Amino acid sequence: MGYLKYVKNAWKEKGKDLFREKFVEWRKQPVVYRVERPTRIDRARALGYRAKQGFVVARVRVLKGGRTRPRFRKGRKPSKMGMLKYYPRKNLQWIAEEKAARKFPNLEVLNSYYVGEDGMHKWFEVILLDWAHPVVRKDPQVKWIAEKQHKGRVHRGLTSAGKKARNV
Repeated sequence: MGYLKYVKNAWKEKGKDLFREKFVEWRKQPVVYRVERPTRIDRARALGYRAKQGFVVARVRVLKGGRTRPRFRKGRKPSKMGMLKYYPRKNLQWIAEEKAARKFPNLEVLNSYYVGEDGMHKWFEVILLDWAHPVVRKDPQVKWIAEKQHKGRVHRGLTSAGKKARNV
């Protein structure tokens, strides 16, 4: 068994308890935070991450729960106000990918994966690629991302999280 298999099994057994102490630290960081290396190396490599130039990993914090709507100020019975049960049509992972794409406009989102959650937040790590970097353009596995039709793919729902939310 390779070392990535051991990492994967440890994640399955312990899961989010591995990072419970780190959540305190992560809450103090910005919403989109660039990390030096992936927290879950097995998952990152399975989704296409390589320890090369041009590959960037960002940890993104997303609020859990339903979304709020501006409250009406006049003339409605409170039960008919329509304040409850407003949900985004996107899943939280797709929202996290979009936040990372807006923070790093020169990078393209390759994929993302779940890292952990507490009572208020979920954290995802998003793998981004610098499509203009020569190392990325030469890599046969990921050079497709430099082509014109793949620009802004996260905003069009073309990542795996986006496809799930669109039922594709």
